[in-house]
Amino acid sequence: MGRYLTTLKVFWIASLTAELEYQANFLIELVATAGNLVGSIFVLSLFYGRGQSLGGWSWEGALVVLGVYTLLEGITSTLLQPNLSTIVAHVRTGSLDFVLLKPIDSQFWLSARTFSPWGLPGIALGAGLIGYAAWKAGATPAPLTLLGAALMLVASLMILYSLWFVLAASSIWFVKIWNATEVLRSVLVAGRFPVSAFPAGLRAFFTFIVPVAFLTTVPAEAILGRASGPWLLAGGAVAIGSVVASRWFWNFALRFYTSASS
Repeated sequence: MGRYLTTLKVFWIASLTAELEYQANFLIELVATAGNLVGSIFVLSLFYGRGQSLGGWSWEGALVVLGVYTLLEGITSTLLQPNLSTIVAHVRTGSLDFVLLKPIDSQFWLSARTFSPWGLPGIALGAGLIGYAAWKAGATPAPLTLLGAALMLVASLMILYSLWFVLAASSIWFVKIWNATEVLRSVLVAGRFPVSAFPAGLRAFFTFIVPVAFLTTVPAEAILGRASGPWLLAGGAVAIGSVVASRWFWNFALRFYTSASS
């Protein structure tokens, strides 16, 4: 574990050194992320009139859901997309051979090689919105509430990572997966709203097929201190199962990788 942490430190310092040569990008990304967040808040406000709610969620509760979504989008831009999008290039050019020969786990290398600071504004704005909306909703920072919220946020990250990694690993069979990536991002946009706001069929889809509910709604419930034990256990089970499935899928996919020299 110590060797992997040291390697991760080296990876991220090198990435930051290279990326921060273009410091104006940070300001541009901050403005763009803030603009997107304002637009999302405006769209959400259209569902709230006098005395109305969205799927039984108050305005402040829905803002917590949106904050979790914004936080996850920032993490996607910081870690997931910069790293996992390169798997396609490695497969296409044959450089995946060199990754597999390195004395380090290939899934770890492909998942953590790059750190992009341009997603940090999204992380900061998402965390800020979560804190403000939870405070306005009257959530109390009790130890059990904070623990449940932290665990559900970690679980949502594990699920999100697994979805991205499985899609990226499928490039071993299908090199051009950009359309599938856009479809995934479009589906995950549903996470901006509480899952209870959707019709029954979509609620089932976003819970059991593509677990969007466990990405934003369940963590938001935990942050607000009203998540039930079964949902917390289900979120943890889905997260662990997703990571295990992504690991299995990667090992399975490598059986079909013929390398550039074949």
